[in-house]
Amino acid sequence: MPKSPVVSAFLLAILATFLWSGNFIVARAAINDISPIHLAFGRWLVASLIMIPIGLKALQNEWAGIIKGRMNILLAGLFGVCIFNTIVYVAGHHSEAIQLALLGTTSSPVFSFILARIFLKEIIPARRLIGLLICIVGILFILSKGSLDTLLHLRFSPGDWWILLAAFSFAAYNIIVRGRPVKVSSVAYLSAVFFSGTLMLLPFAIADLSMGSIPRISLSLAGMILYLGAGTSVAAFFCWNVAIARLGAARASLFGMLIPVFSSIEAIWLLKEKMIFAQIAGMILVFAGVFLANINPVKKPL
Repeated sequence: MPKSPVVSAFLLAILATFLWSGNFIVARAAINDISPIHLAFGRWLVASLIMIPIGLKALQNEWAGIIKGRMNILLAGLFGVCIFNTIVYVAGHHSEAIQLALLGTTSSPVFSFILARIFLKEIIPARRLIGLLICIVGILFILSKGSLDTLLHLRFSPGDWWILLAAFSFAAYNIIVRGRPVKVSSVAYLSAVFFSGTLMLLPFAIADLSMGSIPRISLSLAGMILYLGAGTSVAAFFCWNVAIARLGAARASLFGMLIPVFSSIEAIWLLKEKMIFAQIAGMILVFAGVFLANINPVKKPL
């Protein structure tokens, strides 16, 4: 790992986005085999089981800090575990993986900037604000498919509304994580967040089961749930929380815009979805916005 905390934070954020990109592929690929609630519950149950040997000792040693910061932990579990991913899987029943990734991950930083400014009083430099505006232009270009007429008469599908709600939920999680109790380590914090979010999902999973929603168990589905639990949950969240701590919520959230790039490549390869030129052009604009927002201006020596 690079010695520079900032460089290592960049790499961790990129790794997290790469792992998360598969989440949208699974959301689309599993629609005929499992309900959104059961998929979310299965994911976080696997993640919680993985965290038991990793975080149990830390939970015991830091229990006093966890109790003191329980409101922050419960809110992180609610927005980051219970709501966010469940809604992504709901959206997967209405929109293609590329659309989910493009709209969801590129709109979340916009919400994060607003929430970080309101609740954390984070200062947004002009350069970063310009980068964000370029990203928004890229989003609009993607949504309109490069057509001004389409943009002027833009209509959101049910999947678009669901994924925007998911994006807001993840932005809220980014802000909540910044308020992590100071006496609680990353391991103990993530364990507590995962456990609390999984418990919140449990009654909904039971209710879904009682209404006749039965998962079609297969090796393929089991592999997807294992990937979601181990990769997109445990590994990605560890990387992401460190990146947020080092870069700040608003700055780190911009790296989430790399997810649609990875997701689009995977969707074309695995789901045989098609990408049009406007989507490519939009992603280039998003890349440019991310780069501009994160470069540090070179200071001339006096």
